[in-house]
Amino acid sequence: MPKVVDPQLRRRELAEAVWRVIQRDGLEHASVRNVAREAGLSMGSLRHYFVSQSDLMAFALRMVVDRIEQRIEALPQDDDVLRYAASVLAELLPLDDQRRAENEVWLAFTARAMTDPELRALRDEGYNALRAGCRGLVAGLVGPGRDVDQETARLHALVDGLAVHAAMRPDMDTPEAMHAVIVGHLAELRTSQAERPTIEPWR
Repeated sequence: MPKVVDPQLRRRELAEAVWRVIQRDGLEHASVRNVAREAGLSMGSLRHYFVSQSDLMAFALRMVVDRIEQRIEALPQDDDVLRYAASVLAELLPLDDQRRAENEVWLAFTARAMTDPELRALRDEGYNALRAGCRGLVAGLVGPGRDVDQETARLHALVDGLAVHAAMRPDMDTPEAMHAVIVGHLAELRTSQAERPTIEPWR
């Protein structure tokens, strides 16, 4: 009797094979042939689940977004808004092997998204979701007189910057260092605008 294969499970396994190839060899080597070899399948079998390389790449990128969203949704509610905000942001940063893989894959796809409309749409969706998430966290934290739009942009830039730095220099931007930066920034958000130094705008 032939073995029954869960199509969704196999698609996720193939996406994870894409991730491994990208992490090890770079995005330019994530061909259908190489991904099939990585997953232990024939090219014909892979095409049973993905009609094209573009379809496979889009699914691999979509899985990054989906997994982050699932982890955030699974977080327990916490009356301490600062601690809850730190927990949410932790799911976006490369603090362990899985999140490190997601981060590296996301960054690898950023350049490809410039010329691939489907990947660009997914990239923009992820960007918008992160921006909206930062705004929700900021709205629950900001002290009196703070500009929510400005603080949303600051937090978004901080999270993106830490993710890029951790991919470039994980020896310097360690999980402990990133946690300290995030917690410090969130705590600073709770102060009033009057407590912040005034700096002249750029000319």
